[in-house]
Amino acid sequence: MFRFAFLLFYATISIDMATTISAACDRALKLYGVVPKSEGQLQYLASLSAYNESLDFWLLTTNLNEEAHVLVPAEHDTQFRNDLVKYHFKYFVKNPNISGCADINQRSERKAQYRAQESLDFTKRYLSYSDINRYIEYLGRKYADLVTVTNVGKSYEGRTLKTVTIAKGQPSTAILIDAGIHAREWIAPATALYVINRLVQHANENRDLLNNLTWIILPLVNPDGYEYSLKTNKLWRKTRQPFRRCVGTDGNRNFNFHWGEKGASKYECVNTFAGSRPFSEPETQVVRDLLLTNNESVKFYLSLHSYGRMLLYPWGYKKDLPRQWRNMDNVARAGASAMQRVHRVDYRIGGAATVLYEAAGASDDYALAVARIPIAITMELPGDENGFHPAESKIGRFVEEAFTGIRAMALKMVQMQV
Repeated sequence: MFRFAFLLFYATISIDMATTISAACDRALKLYGVVPKSEGQLQYLASLSAYNESLDFWLLTTNLNEEAHVLVPAEHDTQFRNDLVKYHFKYFVKNPNISGCADINQRSERKAQYRAQESLDFTKRYLSYSDINRYIEYLGRKYADLVTVTNVGKSYEGRTLKTVTIAKGQPSTAILIDAGIHAREWIAPATALYVINRLVQHANENRDLLNNLTWIILPLVNPDGYEYSLKTNKLWRKTRQPFRRCVGTDGNRNFNFHWGEKGASKYECVNTFAGSRPFSEPETQVVRDLLLTNNESVKFYLSLHSYGRMLLYPWGYKKDLPRQWRNMDNVARAGASAMQRVHRVDYRIGGAATVLYEAAGASDDYALAVARIPIAITMELPGDENGFHPAESKIGRFVEEAFTGIRAMALKMVQMQV
């Protein structure tokens, strides 16, 4: 029944992908909460998520009775609701009027504030690409004995990608963190900046994280998409390299390990488009090179995403777990326990394809399988009623919460001597 319904629905909406997800920010959009009560309903939603070019799934897990969040364009709203009713889904409207358009006036006001204050408080506002670089370059100058800022490549549109390496003395066991591969996940770069801030400007409070540990942090993998999301369309997810009909690739489907398999689309207008080939994007090439160049010293790779509090590890391309899963599970549980104890928040832990759905071509799978980094974890940071764009009043709380977990995971990794 559900398979047949999916095929009917898919046939009605697949006429022109270019007018769906890649459309202008001012299209009418509605955010639904849909609660699957049976395995059939769950599989139906999974099929829509994998193949439907018009629906944007913000959250979908493999658990029954857990809300899926689905963004629906106005022109498909009636059909979507009719199918939900027909097949007895429990659903509700979370937000009847979602806008992807950036608030230009608010952005101009913030830019003026930055210049007046000559400081960048990333715990209270989302920083632009240029302000992120301004902050990390300042750290490189002021804390030259601890911080090295390195240009590691350029984006498609020519923006420089920079890593911040934080180390005391001789090279040592390293942790590699990246953030912002998905443009609209603004809380991820903010969290990476907060980690940098704690390790550099609050080094005395975190000496245990600097003793015999090197931190390599790439706070913004996808600067083109991030800037487009901040300034034009808040809902933009992909990179910005154009293809024949649409723009952008899902960077976290572009890695050359089981590339193009389940959960990765071959259609260039879809949010999960895997790219024209593995590593088609200069941004994912940068992450690949960081993983391969540093794989002898890096023992823990952490990729920051949002939303939904989760700590996920390979495999993403299939539901089976790798041989080393217990080590990754132990590290993740140390982080989740610390965040629960200190902040009273719960993070779900498990294999990415088991907790969510198969998503081939992801960076954490590549890190474990190809770069041979023993601990590879994706941290899904929290959202709120705004989805991928938590209210700026919540940034401070969310990044502090995340740092508590990252701190605990780092120390657990050291203790385990992986």
